[in-house]
Amino acid sequence: MTSLEEFTPYTSYRLHWFPYEITRCRKLTRSTVSTRALFGNYKLRPPFPQLQPSPASVADLDPGNLDPRHWGATAIHSCSVCDRPIEQSGLHQVWISLRVATDVLPLLVSACSAACVGALPGGARNYIPTPHKGGRVDQPASDWD
Repeated sequence: MTSLEEFTPYTSYRLHWFPYEITRCRKLTRSTVSTRALFGNYKLRPPFPQLQPSPASVADLDPGNLDPRHWGATAIHSCSVCDRPIEQSGLHQVWISLRVATDVLPLLVSACSAACVGALPGGARNYIPTPHKGGRVDQPASDWD
């Protein structure tokens, strides 16, 4: 998938976010996404779901058998940022909105450490500027305000 050049889920209105790993597609230059359906989109600013608190360890969590309603995936085996295995260091999930090809997308990051969360770039212009846990987060004014 890292060779992906065009991404067109335009009619997929049930997609509200994407995995941070899409940023690894360095050749991706064209996208057509229905941004009205996305969390935090610039027109409507729908809220991001509240993410789980970051556990200090995944010892009591089976990263290969997760409830997607709580974790956004059925399994998380490696860090979205550094690609290292998710081990005893914990699971740190955050939201970030970044430009991917021609659209700003809400991305779910599943990081192995607070250091990897700290290594994330700043959010897209006119979006929440830092990684966040969702829920009640102040978003910039929408185009409709």
